[in-house]
Amino acid sequence: MFRLTIFISVFLFLISCQSINFTYKENTNLINPIYNKTLVRFSGIEIPAIYGYSTRYFGNNIDGSYELIINIEEKKVKRAVQTNQAISKLDYEIRFNYALSDVVKKCVVYTETITSRFSYEPKSSGYNFGSDQSLKKLYELSSKNNLQQFISNIQNNDITNCK
Repeated sequence: MFRLTIFISVFLFLISCQSINFTYKENTNLINPIYNKTLVRFSGIEIPAIYGYSTRYFGNNIDGSYELIINIEEKKVKRAVQTNQAISKLDYEIRFNYALSDVVKKCVVYTETITSRFSYEPKSSGYNFGSDQSLKKLYELSSKNNLQQFISNIQNNDITNCK
């Protein structure tokens, strides 16, 4: 009787699991087409966090099929200035200009400009460790989101033909 109960339980369990669909069965959107194939160069303003993220998202230049030039531009807008001319709120606009080139064909295959925006409120007019770390984290988050958006956009575009 005990064996029959276990057999029926296992049988019902297997029947109920037959229509399970796995989320990552089709991994077409999970593949980065330029990973380990790209030499990445930076120009413009210096954002230290982007170097680590570029290695994470583009890998090492093993194949050398592509060259990606990322030009970073920054625009600061003072949104609130106090009576003593100390800034109480800054808006940042960071533009990442991407130019992906095919090294073999010697042509540009994809260009895009992605803009990131964030606001920053310094806590003092002088040096403040907490405020500086907060600004550093905002730059890091902005860079990470921007690179993720770029990877997502190139997955949906044809990068085999020259522009």
